[in-house]
Amino acid sequence: MIIGLTGGIASGKSESVKYFKELGVYSIDADAISHELTVFGTSYFNKIVQVFGQNILFSNMLLNRKKLANIIFSDKNAKLIVEEILHGKIIMRINEIVSQKKSKYANIMINAPLLFEIGLDKICDKVIVIWASYETQRKRLAMRDGLNDEDVQKRIYSQMPVKEKIKLADFVINNNGSKKALKKCIYNFYKLCIT
Repeated sequence: MIIGLTGGIASGKSESVKYFKELGVYSIDADAISHELTVFGTSYFNKIVQVFGQNILFSNMLLNRKKLANIIFSDKNAKLIVEEILHGKIIMRINEIVSQKKSKYANIMINAPLLFEIGLDKICDKVIVIWASYETQRKRLAMRDGLNDEDVQKRIYSQMPVKEKIKLADFVINNNGSKKALKKCIYNFYKLCIT
């Protein structure tokens, strides 16, 4: 089974994937692929630097992802440009990995914040949305990334509203509580809905 996993920023997608992996689910991380594509020297890295200039680099010429994120979350056009550069290749790479791994693993999970936006849900048998309230997202983002309220808001509202994602999903997992509660919920969910 190919399972899509998505949700709002700081909703607990990575933590959820960790628990699914403990249960033997093979995970593909769209963000990790994006990072691989944009390491120093790749054509994608070069295109991004060409568009946004040297000021998005550290002194050692590596991509300052935080600075690029600030630009993307403040400017819709900049976000579209980066998506145009990367999304086609991310989709292609995910499809390649699925083809390589599907004979070995009964369940493959695609962890993608923009699962619906880029059409990856179309290759999934089931889609799970990890849900957390705005207040929970706000607290986690502020703590995790040291962001002020304005930057938190920009990041949360730059994505498809979670209400829309829920309408399109097969399952919703509530992650407003502790990591322990999330783990228990995922283990129960897996037994009932995946195996």
